[in-house]
Amino acid sequence: MSPPETPSQTVGPFFAIALPWAGGAEVVAPGTPGAVWIRGRVLDGAGEPVADALVETWQVGPGGGFGQCATGAGGEFGILTVKPGPLPAPGGGVEAPHLDVSVFARGLLARLVTRIYFPDEAEANAADPVLRGIADTAARATLVAVAEAGGLRFDIRLQGSDETVFFEL
Repeated sequence: MSPPETPSQTVGPFFAIALPWAGGAEVVAPGTPGAVWIRGRVLDGAGEPVADALVETWQVGPGGGFGQCATGAGGEFGILTVKPGPLPAPGGGVEAPHLDVSVFARGLLARLVTRIYFPDEAEANAADPVLRGIADTAARATLVAVAEAGGLRFDIRLQGSDETVFFEL
């Protein structure tokens, strides 16, 4: 008789193997005006890379769409996309341009949901009702990508003192 399955045995690590499709990391074609690479790593609570996670992004608006990238051995991922525009928010406000993100990884019974905001949108980010709702400025900063050569960087930390902010749905 076998012992009962544990959550990590029933949930994965299948995401990085079965779900990605060729070209899924490219929301827009290379060379598209305004295209930007968003690269990062998925890290666990000890700061170690998560090699078999799956990162999905989606955005609305012109040029928007759905992207998906499995992490590599170093936990790295990359999505080529364009910056979306602002969105109307409930209550009459405006949300700053952002990407919605889901993270699937071994041991997670449900996807984690977060956002990527753009560092060149300081004024819009300051007015964004979701960002303003996060009182801890250090936690808020985990949602803003960092400009780097060749694009933006957005590391996703699943646990720990600098854990990325995740949202309940």
